[in-house]
Amino acid sequence: MSRQFLKPVFLALMTIAFLQVALAQTSTSPAPASKPAKPCSMAEHRQFDFWLGDWDVTVAGQPAGTNSIQLILGDCVLLENWTGAKGGSGKSFNLFNAARGKWQQTWVDNSGNVLELFGEFKNGVMQLIGETNVRGQKTLQRITWHPLDKNKVRQHWEQSQDEGKTWNTAFDGLYTRKK
Repeated sequence: MSRQFLKPVFLALMTIAFLQVALAQTSTSPAPASKPAKPCSMAEHRQFDFWLGDWDVTVAGQPAGTNSIQLILGDCVLLENWTGAKGGSGKSFNLFNAARGKWQQTWVDNSGNVLELFGEFKNGVMQLIGETNVRGQKTLQRITWHPLDKNKVRQHWEQSQDEGKTWNTAFDGLYTRKK
């Protein structure tokens, strides 16, 4: 065979090899990364689930309102929808804030009130604490949820204007699960 004949054959084979490599690189997808863990799947994220559901709320046996607590946003957030017996309403977002290692609640109501609380589930109760300004005075807010059984939860809200030395009850409600 002559060199003149081999040169075009060699160039054709090199071109085919180059095209095969280029085609393989563009059509081959990278290996899939391992699946990330499901967001909000740590045990801490489920500590407040006892509050989920639809509730009738009473104070000293008298109707105080109704509350509906549901999981939203990929089971990462408990959304509270409160309707008071006297017409007030409010909502809260409750989540385990993994960056802080604490539970966080942001409450807003139809009077323009906002309450930010942080805390933890410990010794069988959820307790969140925050700070507000009531009539020009710094006031600590402490809310504790006591799961009594699967159909009853006590919510005890206390306030302190002396840096937590003494506490006064602002709300002491019994949640009874609607049937």
